[in-house]
Amino acid sequence: MKGIDLTQQETHFAFGRNWASYAQSIDERQIRQAVEALSRLLGGQRLEGKRFLDIGSGSGLHSLAASHLGAREVLATDIDPDSVKTTQLLLNRYAVTANYRCEQASVFELDPATCGRFDVVYSWGVLHHTGDLMRALRCAAAMVDRGQFVFALYRRIWMDWFWRLEKRWYAHASAGAQSAARSVHSALFRGGLRLTGRRFADYLQGYDSNRGMDYLHDMHDWLGGWPYESISPEEVEKVMTQLGFSCVRALTRKGRLFGRDPGFFGSGCDEYVYQRT
Repeated sequence: MKGIDLTQQETHFAFGRNWASYAQSIDERQIRQAVEALSRLLGGQRLEGKRFLDIGSGSGLHSLAASHLGAREVLATDIDPDSVKTTQLLLNRYAVTANYRCEQASVFELDPATCGRFDVVYSWGVLHHTGDLMRALRCAAAMVDRGQFVFALYRRIWMDWFWRLEKRWYAHASAGAQSAARSVHSALFRGGLRLTGRRFADYLQGYDSNRGMDYLHDMHDWLGGWPYESISPEEVEKVMTQLGFSCVRALTRKGRLFGRDPGFFGSGCDEYVYQRT
């Protein structure tokens, strides 16, 4: 999109409104699932005595999970004001520690000289929506002290060209057009599951245990996730090694026709944990 700065929030899909809607349904069960999922990513460790930075906090659920895992300090940041407000409300209601802050800031504005570095930097499904994935990855990594960088990014697949067109259209479409697109997507996804011998009801039953998330809000987020970039695990490894990190674990999911994420033909997120060396 020539002449448009995709790093600016006004060019992005309305992620914050979607997460504000989702946050209304958050309960103790979803919080417990989010805590368990974050703990698994961290290899079972707790966060006592550690500073935790959540880049792109969305609903605030995983900033909250860090609080429940004992983080000494939580800083939740998001470029979208609706997400910042939602995160603040959720933490005010459920956080077990008072030592948290919510700030409206782009990943490109984060500066170790201003807020220091963190023991754990977390950014799940965010950096590929910033308009400059590689720069965002470097900026986020710069916030890690002698700790871990935990993040998820869209894997590169052959359908990326289609998703770029679809997401750019959906992000700026009317509410009616978006609703129609979700209906088509859901019908195709259900049909795809049947073709692979699975039932949609079984898929939904296991879905909410995935980080405490919700299928309908995730589908809206997936279809509207503009800007959109993707990256291969090999590219992630190369750039993270250059930045002085070593891989602790990489959860990559290749090639499944209809997988855990709402996308098709292997589209979705790979998860990474890197340690600063």
